[in-house]
Formats: sequence, structure tokens, C-alpha cells
Amino acid sequence: MLLLSPQDWTDYELIDSGNGEKLERFGAFTLARPEPKALWDKSMSDKEWNALVHTRFVTGAGFGKSGKEDSGSWQMVKKMPEQWQIGYQGSGFAYRMRLGLTAFKHVGVFPEQAPNWDYIYQAVKRIGQTESAPKVLNLFAYTGGASLAAHAAGADVTHLDAVRQVVTWARENMELSGMDGIRWIVEDALKFVKRQARRGVLYQGIILDPPAYGHGPEGERWKLDECLFTLLKECSAILAPQNSFVLLNLYSNGYSAVLADTLARQAFGAATETTFGELMLEDRFGKRLPLSVFTRVTPPPVIPSAARNLRRTPA
Repeated sequence: MLLLSPQDWTDYELIDSGNGEKLERFGAFTLARPEPKALWDKSMSDKEWNALVHTRFVTGAGFGKSGKEDSGSWQMVKKMPEQWQIGYQGSGFAYRMRLGLTAFKHVGVFPEQAPNWDYIYQAVKRIGQTESAPKVLNLFAYTGGASLAAHAAGADVTHLDAVRQVVTWARENMELSGMDGIRWIVEDALKFVKRQARRGVLYQGIILDPPAYGHGPEGERWKLDECLFTLLKECSAILAPQNSFVLLNLYSNGYSAVLADTLARQAFGAATETTFGELMLEDRFGKRLPLSVFTRVTPPPVIPSAARNLRRTPA
């Protein structure tokens, strides 16, 4: 099992974590946010945190009146803009992302996903050696870090999310990065995949990063426990049978990497080659904060029928 974290990312750092919080630097600005998985003590004192922090997210205040546990408001400690930019430099590619202070503690990027962006770039590059402009479908695509990595590697990218505002945000990130040509879709993921299957459309890469709960633009209900395996089986119908990949990432508490891997194997075929693990962030003091699990799927090579027959012939 792999345990991966961002490496040498100059525009991001997890400074400290503990007591249900994390202290992070995004570019020039330092944010304190709630983190339920930080069950240990902070390594730095409150005074040291306060000396660094520009803004702190407080759950349940302001927008938190909606009753959602991740909603709240930002309390400014030092002057900073509500929107700013950071860059990401991968192995062979780079892009920029616009960040912003949202009412649900998110800022427009999940930093632990950086190893997945590197994997996507390399996977598309590998496929591109034999396929011109590999088709990649990014589902639940948020603000587009994975889409940009695939596009930078030469993929023909379809970016899908059910929330129009984050699709607009992703398009802005594309433009900030000097790219163009990504296809933008605002739709329910399962509905779109089923339609692609009926049309016989195949993709060389499929990326999935589904939430625990959600709704499509027309009120379609998404619940991870009930819908994920169905979606994966539908995705198996639109995955190219060879020279392709699937990346499944899961944030939901209680989902293990082994569970994600078993789901993928059952949906795409037990003979598929997989690697699986956890994505985590490590703070300055060596404390490891696990944030999501993933599995990466590669279909087995297709053996021509004549070769299969030869293998079955007794010596």
C-alpha cells in the first residue's frame, strides 16, 4: 500500500496540526482550519499559531446558521485578500490556481491531491506514446487540478461537476495557466456516464473524486454508499479496454484503501492491475495527517485470440 504526500511544493505547506485544527500556508498567506482527523496535540503554542495566521475559519458562525457542520465564517487576523493565486510545479508541467475563502472552509484546492496530479500527468504521457490526444473524463472535478494535469500532458479532457460555480472556477484556473480546449459539463455524473455508454464513447482515462453526499443540477440525489458501485460499473462500459487508466479517490470517513481497491476490482474486472493507498499531509514536526484513500486501475493487456488458443494448447 502506498502512502503519498506532496513533495517540494513551494506554494503550499502544512505547518502544524492538532487539537482538531490544521495550520496551512497557501502562497503568502497562512490559514487555520478545522480538521477532525487531527486528534493529537499541536506542536506549536497558540501564541505561535496566532503570530503566523492571517485568517481562521470558525465553524457554525455566520453562514453556519444553515446547519451544515462544515459551514461557518472566516475571522481575519491579518490583512489578506479574499482571493489570491498559487502555482503548482509538477514533474514536467506547471499551472496556476485561484484560491478563495468560501463559506464551507474550502479554498479551491485539496493539497494532498498533488501526487494524484503527478500520476495523471504521467499516465496520460504514457498513453500518448501510442494514442493521439487520449480522451480523459474527470468526474466530480471541482476546480480542476486533475483536469489541468491531464490537459498539460496532451489529453482531450472532459471536466464534469454538478455545481456550475466550481466549473466556472475551474475554467478560470485553465485560463490563468495559459491553457484552453477543456470541455466543460455541468451535469449529474451517473446520468452523463450512462449516456456516453449508450453512444459507445470510450475514454482512455477516467478520474473520480466523489463526495459523500450531493445533488445533481436537476436535483438528482447522490449518496456515496448507495451510488458509487453502480457508477463504477457504468464507467467500466466507457473505459477503453487497453492502454487506459482509472483513478478513484475517496474522502469519506470509514472508507479504507482496501475497500476502494476491492470496489474497483469488482467493477472493472478482477484481473485489472491496481495500486492503492492513502494521501496525507506531513507537518513541520513529522505528524502525518491522512486525508483520503485512492486506487489506480490499469486494465490487463488484451491477448489476441490466436495467442490465447496457443496458451491453452498442451505442450
